[in-house]
Formats: sequence, structure tokens, C-alpha cells
Amino acid sequence: MAPARGERLYESRCRPSRSVDAWRAEASAPELCMGTPGTRQRARRGGWELPRSSSTLAAAGLLCTALTACICWGQLPPLPWTSPAPPRPVGVLLWWEPFGGRGGHPRSPPDCSLLFNISGCRLLTDRAAYWEARAVLFHHRDLVRGPPDWPPPWGARVRTDEALQQPVFDDPEGAAMLAGEALETVGSRPPGQLWVWMNFESPTHSPGLRGLAKNLFNWTLSYRADSDVFVPYGFLYPRSHPADQPPGLSPPLARKRGLVAWVVSHWDERQARVRYYRQLIQHVPVDVFGRAAAGKPVPASGLLHTVARYKFYLAFENSQHVDYITEKLWRNAFLAGAVPVVLGPDRANYERFVPRGSFIHVDDFPSAASLAAYLLFLDRNLAVYRRYFHWRRSYAVHITSFWDEPWCRTCQAVQTYGDQPKSIGNLASWFER
Repeated sequence: MAPARGERLYESRCRPSRSVDAWRAEASAPELCMGTPGTRQRARRGGWELPRSSSTLAAAGLLCTALTACICWGQLPPLPWTSPAPPRPVGVLLWWEPFGGRGGHPRSPPDCSLLFNISGCRLLTDRAAYWEARAVLFHHRDLVRGPPDWPPPWGARVRTDEALQQPVFDDPEGAAMLAGEALETVGSRPPGQLWVWMNFESPTHSPGLRGLAKNLFNWTLSYRADSDVFVPYGFLYPRSHPADQPPGLSPPLARKRGLVAWVVSHWDERQARVRYYRQLIQHVPVDVFGRAAAGKPVPASGLLHTVARYKFYLAFENSQHVDYITEKLWRNAFLAGAVPVVLGPDRANYERFVPRGSFIHVDDFPSAASLAAYLLFLDRNLAVYRRYFHWRRSYAVHITSFWDEPWCRTCQAVQTYGDQPKSIGNLASWFER
């Protein structure tokens, strides 16, 4: 079901609102002047004196030269009095392993510096470190399912038996309401600690939202571009090396033996994507793979190799919401080298993230029959078909690494905006629109 239109009910105060294009440009730009973005380098005290004699003019001249280099090269060479030390470590505790990982062996935290060039992160899995965590990350699906499982009151290092014996709610709404009541029972948090709500499911598949208490969380982390910590399923970045994925200017057409492919795991006849598929197959053949009513098992060669044999891929989302553009576009279509036929948010929303000529939107056609006719036209006219891969000359694809990347991006956001107080007044009204 499409989200309701209306006023923006939520606006992040953690950072100014900006376009995805600006965000992408910043992510791909060289390091900012005076060091790594999001960090500050401080002058060493003692052991260094700024010149006070006639050499002041010479020092000023050197500084001007350095500033000119910053303008020309995008990076300022380190000044003699700056410290090369990394930013002060920030502790981020993952309260649950996403999707039922709680109770098992703690996962090994990723190396944010090695994977994402984010230094100064101390990622935590041991709940005993709750008292020293600067931020605590709560995954929504685990938040509203299973027994209540919240941090203890500030100062109470051991949880009481009564807290561990609270009833289990099979109803997600009931569990969320109990979570709201927990806000009053957990007491004050450690000074300055941030609670971060993390969710990568669409509102349609996020039960229990309306039962969450107001001001329970300080930040949001999701695929939504207006989240406090914005982590999309993927994004395009300027190509810098021929080996960047996907390689080559266009996929080899000789290996494409099929026309349209679709990989789907969860089949629901009520979904818009299934209804559209039923109309489309009346006019053009579609090979379906995956755990679906009409699906065939994905071959042993894997999903990407399978989709690469087709000219088009149905990147149909399970629900239609703002910014909800998943790996179906980024990985299944773009990386595999098939032209995505998308069904999700409107075309304008897609064009905030990818070039308009890189995909085909079902909304561009008055009917499934007319879309099928266009796909058959492209099948016969390869010069026109190849235009859908022009974006590969300039861009490569980044696929988000779950759950390492959201964890590290939270640390980065705390380093940058952690001192700005904030709380989410009505999370459901923001996320459900």
C-alpha cells in the first residue's frame, strides 16, 4: 500500500537536511581539509611555539600556500602543531544480534577502520559494557518480539528476577506497548547515552510501531534519506578503477539467453508485485526463481550468474514506501548486469539515487501489456537496449554490508553529531508516511 502524502512529520535536528546527490558527492570526495571528515585535530600544548619575530610573515606565507593547496587538491597537508592521533574512541553497543541472534555466541565486531575508513570506533557486544556505551543500537524486529529485554535502570548493575520473568507477548503491538512502559521502569540512562532505533524493513512489514513510547529513542537508522543515520541498501559512486563493480562498460550480450527473470522468496497474492506479475506474463514470458509459488530453485551457480543470463530483471519491492529501494535493484539487477524493471516508490524517488536512464519503471506505461511490448522492442533493438548501461561508464555500485556497515555508520554519526540532544517524538507517524 502506497504511503500517505502530506506534510513532513519529522525532521532530523541532528544534521541539516540535504539531497542524496550532495550526500553521495561528499561520500566520494577526497578527505576534507584539516584531516578526515567528521574529526577534529587539536593543537598540541607545549613543545611548540608559534613564531613571534619577523619570521611571522614567512610562516603566514607558508600557511597561505597550504591553503591554496587545499583549494586545488582538496586536502591540506598536516600542520606541524596538529596531532595525528585518531578521534577519541566511541563505544556503540549492539543490544541484540539482528533477527534472533540473542542468546547465541556474540558476533565479532567488524573493523570499521579497515572496512569503511571510520576510525575511533569501539564496537561492543557484551551487555556488561552498557554503562560505558555512548550509543545503544536496537533492531526493531527484535524490539517487538519475544520477552521484554531492556537495559536495566542506571546504577542497577544487576537485573532483578522480576525483570527477567515478565510475560512474553505473541502480539507485537502488545510487546511494543510493554516496551513503552519500560521507558519509565528503566530509569535514567547513563549521562549522554543515545538510543538508536534501527530498521531496514518497510512500514508494511514493521509491526508494533505505534506501540512504541514517545521520546523512547534519540536517533533513527534506516534506508530513509531523512534518517539521523542514513544507510541505504546501496548507492552509486564515481568509478575510479576499471575493476570497480560492475566491471566493463556493458555486460556481454552473448551470454544472455533469456528475456525476463524474477527472484522472489515471499509470495503473497495480495501484494502489488504479484498482481502485476500475473498481468505481465499474459504478454511476455517471465522465469521465476526462489521460494515462491511459481518459482524454480536458484541454480547452483548462484543468483547473480543466473540473472546475468537475462536482459531484464523484475526489481519489484514487496511494498511501496518512500526511499524503500532494496538489494533487488542494487545487487540483483545492477551487479548482475540486467536492466531493472522497478515497482516500488515513484520514478522521482528512484531518480534521487540513480540516473533516469538506468531503469524502467512500471508507472511509465499505461498497462502491463504496453510494458511487455516495450521489453520486446528492446529485445530486438540492441543499440537502444545498451543505452540502459551508459551509467556504468561513470559509476560503480556499493552494496551495503549488513550488519557491519550500519554499526560503523552509527559510530561515525556519534563522532560527528553526538553532542546535539534530540529525541523522536512520534516515530510511527514519521516512518509510516
